[in-house]
Amino acid sequence: MKRPPQGERPATGRRRREGRLKAAERHRRQQRMARAIIATAAVLVLAGLGVGAYVYVQGQRERQPPEGVVSFTNLSRDHTQGEVTYDQVPPVGGPHSPIWQNCGFYSQPVANETAVHSLEHGAVWITYRPDLPADQVERLRQIAESQTFILVSPYPDLPTPVVASAWGKQVRLESANDPRLEQFIRAFRLGPQTPERGARCDGGTSATVPAP
Repeated sequence: MKRPPQGERPATGRRRREGRLKAAERHRRQQRMARAIIATAAVLVLAGLGVGAYVYVQGQRERQPPEGVVSFTNLSRDHTQGEVTYDQVPPVGGPHSPIWQNCGFYSQPVANETAVHSLEHGAVWITYRPDLPADQVERLRQIAESQTFILVSPYPDLPTPVVASAWGKQVRLESANDPRLEQFIRAFRLGPQTPERGARCDGGTSATVPAP
């Protein structure tokens, strides 16, 4: 076999060494890049966990019931066709009509028995005195029209100007502008106290009753 000229051997050796050095440098770059990607991913994961934890805590905090909420237990869920005398004004549960009240805003009173059925489905029933100032009534209308499972209606002889009720829960308010109203809605609209969460708040009745 013919051997390459003696003068070519050093050049060939240098090329090989340069190739090995370049390969080693590429390997180091790849390792640095991999470590950087892993570090970035770890930071993003930790940041995501932090944001998730913050959102969860904030959500739990926002759903905390406001001060002044009264709870009622052992409420019957029986259906009845007749008129019911309730212990609370307005009622927060108990025997009720088999037909529920469609959620939304009403300028006339609605039947207790149909409204209680809506509470069973997860609605918040906001009742107000008929003489509540017009700007506050308008605020209640906006609340009812901005989200589902809100029922608003006037209620004669309320103990306070505004009362918010959910199944087994109630808070009395002196004004529709009281921030506890929004707190109550966040805590109890379709809240954990709902016996039939997910049932409808439409497709029932929109009938009203004459004010006494």
